[in-house]
Amino acid sequence: MTRTDAPATYAPFEVLATDGRARRGRLTLPHAVVETPVFMPVGTQGAVKAVTHQHLGDGGARIILGNTYHLHLRPGESLIERMGGLHSFIGWPHALLTDSGGYQVFSLESRRKVIEAGVHFKSHLDGSARFLSPESAVDIQAALGSDIAMVFDECLPYPADPAAVADSVALTARWARRGRDRMLALRAGVESAGPDGRPLAPARLVTPGQAQFGIIQGGVIPAERERSVALTTDIGFDAYAIGGLSVGEPIPLMYDIAGLTAGLLPADRPRYLMGVGTPVDLVEAVARGIDMFDCVLPTRNARNGQLFTADGKINIKNARYAEDPRPVDENCRCYTCRTTTRAYLRHLYVAGEMTAAILNTLHNIQFYLDTMEAIREAIHFGRYASFRQGFVERYERAGASA
Repeated sequence: MTRTDAPATYAPFEVLATDGRARRGRLTLPHAVVETPVFMPVGTQGAVKAVTHQHLGDGGARIILGNTYHLHLRPGESLIERMGGLHSFIGWPHALLTDSGGYQVFSLESRRKVIEAGVHFKSHLDGSARFLSPESAVDIQAALGSDIAMVFDECLPYPADPAAVADSVALTARWARRGRDRMLALRAGVESAGPDGRPLAPARLVTPGQAQFGIIQGGVIPAERERSVALTTDIGFDAYAIGGLSVGEPIPLMYDIAGLTAGLLPADRPRYLMGVGTPVDLVEAVARGIDMFDCVLPTRNARNGQLFTADGKINIKNARYAEDPRPVDENCRCYTCRTTTRAYLRHLYVAGEMTAAILNTLHNIQFYLDTMEAIREAIHFGRYASFRQGFVERYERAGASA
């Protein structure tokens, strides 16, 4: 294949500083300039659960995620396009990344069937038959108008048979080629071949500067990761993501594979580790050259009463906090820590008040965003190694007794 890397007009990325393999960068997107390393809160159905977009913006978030699978099923990309695209529909003025829907489709297990053309599946909402292909994933995201669109890929569980991993890498690469061809056709305003070989009419890019990221697969097999990198970078994308990790493999192995893969990717493009992770995971992955992260952990755990702090996790439902007058984190600048006590948060959670989810989520997202700001500062001043050591030691030592 002829490499077709996009011009710098699509998601130009500048590395501002390095410290070891850690990188401090700047990613320019149609709706925002994003400082990296960055954590992207997950807004599955066009909303980050339990918080408003004002909360996110005030906290410093400049990019969030939308879920292509869920938005395709409800309310549908056609409606969203008629409303001016996802930014306009949800009232978010900053950058958006949409996944391809691949992970959600493959999590359906018995409800889907993989063929060369794409994936047949049944909607989890009403059982209706649906089909998603590399081309339709591009078209759906074009209608949504996100700043970053992900290519359609196959994500295997852990553990996976080596032969299955090899086949999956090859399939993902073939799908990536088709997805890239469709994106380039949309940019040129011309027809392209569909999954059945018949021509697809041009579709409108709601965000003309939309970037497209390729996804590296390969499970936990180094040789397959290397092969996936070679196949995917040969196609040429605006940037690259590392998929298929944080699916049950041991954490040290996840770090090793993420570090190996990041080191093989182009240095002039951002590197996105999908679906990761804990605060320590972020710090460790940055040390291995990762620039972008997303995860439901801070929001999901908040709704379950678990709060993240520099001194580890707090399970606010525990009786020990019933009369605790302290804020969650005395050094946190979020609304929750400025105005409420642990005792009040525990009361709200035990009483089943929805305000508990709101206040807990506000704190957890702010903690993640502030951690990324501290990471960027440490890289800028060339002290990332000491920051990493201090952060991990404090978090894990104190967290053991929280």
